[in-house]
Parts: sequence; C-alpha cells; structure tokens
Amino acid sequence: MDAAVKKEVLEKAREMGVKFIRLQFTDIFGVLKNVAITVEQLEKALDGELMFDGSSIHGFTRIEESDMYLRPDPSTFAVFPWRPREGAVARLICDVYNPDGTPFEGCPRYALKKVLAEAREMGYTMNVGPECEFFLFHVDKDGNPTTHTHDQAGYFDMTPIDMGENARRFMVLTLEEMGFEIEASHHEVAPGQHEIDFKYSDALDVADKIMTFKFVVRTIAQRHGLHATFMPKPIFGINGSGMHMNQSLFTLDGENAFYDPSTPDQLSETAKYYIGGLIKHARAFAALTNSSVNSYKRLVPGYEAPCYVAWSLANRSCLIRIPAKRGMSTRVELRNPDPACNPYLAIAAALKAGLDGIKNKIAPPAPTESNIYHMDAAQRSAEGIVSLPASLHEAVMELQANPVISSVLGDHILSRFVEGKMEEWDEFRTTVHEWEIKKYLTMY
Repeated sequence: MDAAVKKEVLEKAREMGVKFIRLQFTDIFGVLKNVAITVEQLEKALDGELMFDGSSIHGFTRIEESDMYLRPDPSTFAVFPWRPREGAVARLICDVYNPDGTPFEGCPRYALKKVLAEAREMGYTMNVGPECEFFLFHVDKDGNPTTHTHDQAGYFDMTPIDMGENARRFMVLTLEEMGFEIEASHHEVAPGQHEIDFKYSDALDVADKIMTFKFVVRTIAQRHGLHATFMPKPIFGINGSGMHMNQSLFTLDGENAFYDPSTPDQLSETAKYYIGGLIKHARAFAALTNSSVNSYKRLVPGYEAPCYVAWSLANRSCLIRIPAKRGMSTRVELRNPDPACNPYLAIAAALKAGLDGIKNKIAPPAPTESNIYHMDAAQRSAEGIVSLPASLHEAVMELQANPVISSVLGDHILSRFVEGKMEEWDEFRTTVHEWEIKKYLTMY
C-alpha cells in the first residue's frame, strides 16, 4: 500500500477518535463477515499482515489450507455514525489473499475486479445504479423478527400512513454521513416495503456500497424496534423486493458508450450488443442475481417482477427496460436481481454477459412493447420469448451449462457455490411446508 495513503487512513482514524476497526469482507453467498481489531493494529492491517482462518468461512477453504490474509482497501474507510464519538468504530472493506501474496480465487470482490479489468482492456468502465427494496417488520416480545408489518401504506404514501418513515429518515441520514449520495427514498407498493436509491458509481464502489447499505439498514431498523429484511418474497400475495440494476458502459475518455444521437432510439450499437448479451445469458446468470430458493417466489406474473427474457424501451413486464433519459444518463435497467444476491457476483455476471454480446456482436431480438403477462405461451413462443428459470435448481443447472457465466466465478467459487445451493435446494425440496399440511392433511 502506498505510504501516503496509509498515513492518510491512520491520521483519519486518530482525528475521529477511532478505537475499533471492523475489517469486512463478503463470502461466496453474499454474507458480510468481519474481524474486529483495535486501532493499535490498524497499521499492521493496512500492511496486509492480518491473518484469519478461511476454513471457518462457508465456501472458502478446507481446514488443511486455512490461512488467509485480509488486505484493506483504504478508499473504503468509514466511521459508523451510530457509535459513540469516543471510542468510535470504523470499517475497512478487504480483499482476501493467499499466504503467498496472490489474490484468493474464492473472493467475490476479486471475481468482480477480474471482469472489470476485462472491460477496461476493451476500452470500457462500468457504472451501476441499484434500486434497493426491503421490508420493515415488527419483532415479537423476545426481539425475534415477525412478518407483521407496521403499516398499510402503498406506493409513495406518507406519514401517518407510513409508520416506517421515521426509521427510513434515520437510515438516509446515516448513509449520507457514511458518504452515500441518496437520490430518493420512499414507501414501495407493498405494506411495510421501502426503497432507498443512491447515486450510481463505478461497479466495484457500488458493490461495496450495497453490502454497507444492507448492514446500515438492518442496524438502524433494529434501533427503531423493527426488523429489516432483504428476503425477496417474505409474504405471499404481495410484491416482493427487487434490486433493479441500472448499468452503463463509459469509454476511457468519459463518454457514455450506450448513447448515439444518430439512431432512432438514440441507443448505440454497443448498447444493443450489450442488451443482446444480457438476453442470451439471462437464464444462466439468474443463479447469481436471484440466488435463493425464495427468489423464485418473486419471479412470478402479477407482482411487477420480470419472468420473461425480453427487452423494451418502456415496458415494465420485460427483463430489461431502457429508461427514457439519454445523453450521459443512457443506461440499461436489468429488473430481475433481488437484494439477497451477492452484489459482487451479480454485477460481474451481468457485465460479463454484456461484454460477450459486444465481443461477439450479439444482436438483441426486436423490443417487446406489449404486456408479456397478457400473452399466452403460444404468443410468447412466436415472439421467441423464453422464461427465466422457475426455481433455484433450474437456475443452477443453467449456470453450470454456460461456460461464459461460469468463467466469471472460476472453478473455486463455481464448485462451492453449486454445492451450497444444491444443499439449499435439497433442504427445501425435502422439507414438509405449512402449505402442504393445510392442503393435504385432511384431504387424504
């Protein structure tokens, strides 16, 4: 690490009265992990000398090869505003390294960095703007989360209907103190459902911010006696939570590569090929953008979530929508990701799909302007519209069969991701659920 950068972090920590630092990293399945150190150990951490047991992290390493090193990214230094000013707590997001000084192949942040390097070689940087939705629920007398919501509000409703507005305001203020530029926050369609949008940025920064966002939202909710969940579909019969992913490529000299004012829709050839790549690989990257059994309870008709692989300039029933703004704001909105995904792997997979479209000049099908939910199977077939996977099992099979998207993960992450998700699927498949009891117990 550059000596001047290291000195700047050490000075910041001293000026802000930091006593503890959480060294954070994300496991293969998108769960935030951390090791806490005292400020006296910060210099050692910045030199990449802090070791941890990788065999204790699901999907990382076996016990006989367990030593791993954390290398903090100094640009991610931030103080948690809800902690006391004396003895303050800060965090640094880390990359995981092997003992021999090479990047650990199982680190999701490294997986994203590799695809971003590939994009740069092709002359592009990637910007991402996420739209993160979540639910706020009551907890019971023992502090355990329930699915009882605090309100009966709807889209864009206000206090007194939206009882979560107070908690959401504190979330926004906290995020802003941690360096986020919040663009909008509002009540979403379903009771108890909220959305906070922050400004787009480069892909790695946004993946880091999504992990921070989820941590902050859950912490502030807890302080208001609520439980925040990013589970995609916590309640049957109402909308689930998505994380629409607005993405654009910029040239290395700062121009939006998706914008071309000379075409009828003002989309460049690069944008069209990028869309073509997303369409081609959508069924395979679903395992990464929608990585839980529960994700596929959201991707059903009738709740504004996409089920079909198509694109449009305005149609919200499609997987891909092109928002109306042009110029530097020209972007592609991918609508299937949900906030339970690992953002490093989800963003990497979407970018890899788009780059494959550009490399191989994969033209997208014609845009679909009619409501796909109103089409029958024959109409969809006639227009060449396929469905997203209907289950986690189907999605994992598609991932394994697709060499382009599998290559994003590398052998280490792929094998452990598939193993973990198949265990999750088998547990779900063999569990007797409450619905089955209600349906069959007295019928037979």
